[in-house]
Amino acid sequence: MWGNVPDRCAGDGAGNEGKAEVAGREDGNRQQRTPAGPGPAWAEELLDHLRPAGRDVRRVVGWLAGAVRGSVALQDAAGNLIAGTRLPLDEGLVTDITAGRIASAAWESQERHQRLVRVEHPSHTCVLAVSRETPFDRRAADVVTHTAQVIELLLTARESTAAGHRLRRATSDLRLAILQLLMVEDTIAARRVAAGLWPGLLDADTACVYVVESDAAVRDRIAEECLDSTGEDALVVRCPAMDGHVIVVSPHDTAGETLRSLVGRHPDIFLGGSVRQSLARTATAYGQAVSALAVAHFRPDKTAVYAERTRPERLMDPQALRGWTARVLRPLDTLPHHTRAELLATTRLGLEFTAVNAAKVLGVSRNTVRARMERVETLLGTDFADLAVRAVVHLALNTQIGLPDAQYPDDTGNSTLRLSDLLTGPAVRTWAQGLLGRLDADARNPRRTLRAWITAGGNAERAAQALGMHPQTVREHVRSAEPVLERQLLAAGTDLYEVVLAHLAVGDLDLPAFRRHD
Repeated sequence: MWGNVPDRCAGDGAGNEGKAEVAGREDGNRQQRTPAGPGPAWAEELLDHLRPAGRDVRRVVGWLAGAVRGSVALQDAAGNLIAGTRLPLDEGLVTDITAGRIASAAWESQERHQRLVRVEHPSHTCVLAVSRETPFDRRAADVVTHTAQVIELLLTARESTAAGHRLRRATSDLRLAILQLLMVEDTIAARRVAAGLWPGLLDADTACVYVVESDAAVRDRIAEECLDSTGEDALVVRCPAMDGHVIVVSPHDTAGETLRSLVGRHPDIFLGGSVRQSLARTATAYGQAVSALAVAHFRPDKTAVYAERTRPERLMDPQALRGWTARVLRPLDTLPHHTRAELLATTRLGLEFTAVNAAKVLGVSRNTVRARMERVETLLGTDFADLAVRAVVHLALNTQIGLPDAQYPDDTGNSTLRLSDLLTGPAVRTWAQGLLGRLDADARNPRRTLRAWITAGGNAERAAQALGMHPQTVREHVRSAEPVLERQLLAAGTDLYEVVLAHLAVGDLDLPAFRRHD
């Protein structure tokens, strides 16, 4: 079909007339007036763009411009330029092509020759337009036609890839949301969310938490391997706080061995695991896994499971400990249930990790974490800047998580029992003396340095001023105490708080002050 259209390419404006040839899909490009050019080299070059390393629509369009010695534009139905150089095109032809009424069109004037070809796209149709000064011979027409087919394949592949990325991102975000619900002890909501995609995943009452550590650059690949190896038997989450960490919550017993096998296949990744905990104690299990991860760096097999060593709370009278805990946390009992649970869960994580990392794990801002912890401080009448306070509240929170939500009466246990009574029992004192006594063999007296450092709230500069030494010396003493005590001290968490409790038990530190129930 031939028709006259305004010459939009000619330099002298609308006074010239051009000729347009259009074809339906069934016609293809049958009307060719020039014999084919020699040589198949262009076809080989075009096919190279389908190789994994060369799949770039812009590169293909650039290659086409050079192959036909002209200008090329790839645009969508709305006229948005996808690749190439914008060309003046007849809007009627473009509309006919994108609407599917014709498959291609050839347009020419005295100075310019154009070919327009429809390019199918999963979500919308595009137009590939080629303009050059000389008429299109058979070779140039073939190059344009076949290039349109290659671009169509690349756009389809890109759309499929993008859809796959969106799906994987949505699934990843959902896994993170489930983990965040578990971290704040909302197991009912976590199970409800998980049931839609992974039925039965969280049906168990307990789980182990593992943390796989790798270089941040390969974390995504390691996460995919964790997903592939554990299937639907574990919750695999890219840690929002640590770029190189992958968190695996495993309700079943098979994930541990699977992850150890994964570590064995890679030279530079490490694995830390928790002991089995209830789902409500996922945050506690996560802290255990991080602690074990530090040990894994010194193990030949690069893996470690948290050692269930003697805990100070296990050496206390259980009924007395529960009664003391209920009284310490009673100021929070006046709050609505969901508010109380939110404050307790946030504070528990905020004591284990920095406010920034706790915020990332919970999916809230760090200001929200700080505000919630400040509210708990106010209700308890104390100050979390004091490491002794943090250790004592950490003890209460870890005890509270095992308690039912019911209110405890004032006569729970001995209402006159104080923290000092819990810490000075024979079993606790023996444990504390044995733990801190490990430092006595060091002539540098790191025990004195550690005590001053704890008193200074973990601040090396203030401790150095009190001791009359350099801050770096304080840090070195604290760091050297870590392998002796077998606990991490420079990172806040359970290990540090146990050492603080030991100092309280032997009387090396004053008991912290609470407005009520100390």
